[in-house]
Amino acid sequence: MLTVLVDYDSGNLHSAHKAFERMAREHDAGEVIVSNRLEDVTRADRLVLPGDGAFPACRKALSDHQGLFEAISEAVTQHARPFMGICVGMQMLASWGREYQDTAGFDWIKGEVVKISPSDKELKVPHMGWNDLVLDHGACGHPVLAGLSAGDHAYFVHSYQFNVTDPVHRLAHVNYGGPVTAIVGRDTMIGTQFHPEKSQSLGLSLIANFLTWRP
Repeated sequence: MLTVLVDYDSGNLHSAHKAFERMAREHDAGEVIVSNRLEDVTRADRLVLPGDGAFPACRKALSDHQGLFEAISEAVTQHARPFMGICVGMQMLASWGREYQDTAGFDWIKGEVVKISPSDKELKVPHMGWNDLVLDHGACGHPVLAGLSAGDHAYFVHSYQFNVTDPVHRLAHVNYGGPVTAIVGRDTMIGTQFHPEKSQSLGLSLIANFLTWRP
């Protein structure tokens, strides 16, 4: 089994790589590599797309690696390979990003990425630090979320959130002056707004579940 963390020059992948390697080793889940090579993406059994920074910059950086998005799309949408998006990597699953300029996303999960607007004006944006997960209806029975409970803590750093069109695609949220999407998913795709590699036991459990997921 091969898991590829896609490197498209959007953030430091060292922490994520170490977390996925550790869980793969502990659960006998095969090899984990960081790569931007089309041949690695094509042969991968599962794919992870991290992302740090602004939506338009991440989308452009991915497009600048010729053929990389097309290889990811074929693996996920045609061959149903398990896929995890992290932070902006999750946001790019949306139809549109509204950060700075309107930018087309993958359109794999209908919705748009918009600025967080807490009802409590004393809450600062970006939303940064630990927050408690609230599991939504779609989380029930999802293998990647096995063992997660309402109130588990996850680590966030973001100013924009993914508003899904179909509520069934929001698997978890947090309260930050209103609901803020934390996990989305459909079919063999899942995405976390928080950083699982920085979310201690919750994050490691989620990574392990993803590495052993057999959709």
